[in-house]
Order: sequence, then structure tokens, then C-alpha cells
Amino acid sequence: MTRLNRDRVLRAAVALADESGIESLSMRRLAQELDVVPMALYKHVANKEQLLDGMVDAVVGGIDPPVPGPDWRGVARQRILSARRVLSRHRWAYRVIESRTGPTPAVLEYVDSMIGVFRDGGFSVDLTHHVMHAMGSRLLGFSQELFDDSGSGSAGPPDPALAARYPRIAELAAAAAHDAESVVGGGCDDQFEFEFALDLLLDGFERLRVQGWSPPARSAGA
Repeated sequence: MTRLNRDRVLRAAVALADESGIESLSMRRLAQELDVVPMALYKHVANKEQLLDGMVDAVVGGIDPPVPGPDWRGVARQRILSARRVLSRHRWAYRVIESRTGPTPAVLEYVDSMIGVFRDGGFSVDLTHHVMHAMGSRLLGFSQELFDDSGSGSAGPPDPALAARYPRIAELAAAAAHDAESVVGGGCDDQFEFEFALDLLLDGFERLRVQGWSPPARSAGA
């Protein structure tokens, strides 16, 4: 029998969440998967919250390291898309990351290295600060969408009453559902939409960097 250790516990927990969903994860269920008594797990993780922290670090630790180079934009883009690929393999991970009361060590290391990408690329501390705010969760490869239109390609025409009340929403929904010649095809392609927004942000950051942007001075009463 393979000896139980923290790494094995975390790998088993990640596999269980991947297969059955994060809701199915419990210390008892995990112990069954590992063929041990539940108390054996507590030698390696103090409680479920520590288990979830470790799972986050195990996933985030799989993101490709930054590839050094003079093109900060290419370095940042490659790293963020690597994060998206990793988190896409573990669909539960972004919700667990958001549920943490504070960033875990691997997340802190990732964020620190991304700050380094911008700073080494010639960004001021002030601009880097605002860039990090603008990126938000997109830095880790996921974003919160205003609407979930993932099923719009097969949803059929919008309800006439709703279309009359919200004509601009109906117009966009119809275009996404029926424009078969578009780059994204029928409905919205999550990866295309993510990269589209990411490229807009990175291009905008570069313009500000070249301009030597700095935040406006605050008035005394602000």
C-alpha cells in the first residue's frame, strides 16, 4: 500500500472534486477513496478548510512559470492563458479560490510573479497597482459574466414580450444565436470572449505605459 502523505491526500481530493464535483467532497468520502479511516487524514490536513487551501495550491501550482523575455505583453498573455487552461481542467477551482478568506501561498506566489511581469516590463508601481485591479479574477484565467448565454445557440427566438421590453438585449441574443458565419459561431465561445477582453486590456495597458501614465492628483477634500 502506498504510504499516505499530504501530497497524496491533496491529489486524491483534486481528483474526487474533478470527477464528482466539489459538493461531493468531504473528509469521510475522501478517506473512503484513499481506503483509510477519516482520522488518518487529520495528520496531513487539520480540517476541510485546510484541505481546500491545499487543493487550490495544488491546482495553481500547475500554471506554467513565466517565460522571461523583453515582450511583457506576450509573457503576461501566455501566463494568463496557461492559468485558464489549468483552471478549465478543474471547473470547481475558481469557486473555491473565491471562497477563501485570504489568498493561499501558491496564489500569492502567482500574483507576485505577475506583478513582476508588469514591473519588469516598464510599468510604474502606480500603473501596476491599477492594472491588477482592472485584471481582477481574469489574472487567474476566469471572469464573471453579466449573462450566461452559453445555451443561446439552441435557445430559439427570445420571448416576444421580453424582446419588446428589452429590445437591445434581444438584438444581441439573436445575433449570437443566429450568426453562423461569425468567428464564435452559434452562441458565444467562452475562450474567444476571454481572449478578446484580455487583448483589449493588455493593449490598453501598453498605451498607458508608453504615455507614462500616472493617477490624477486627489483634491484636498477628496
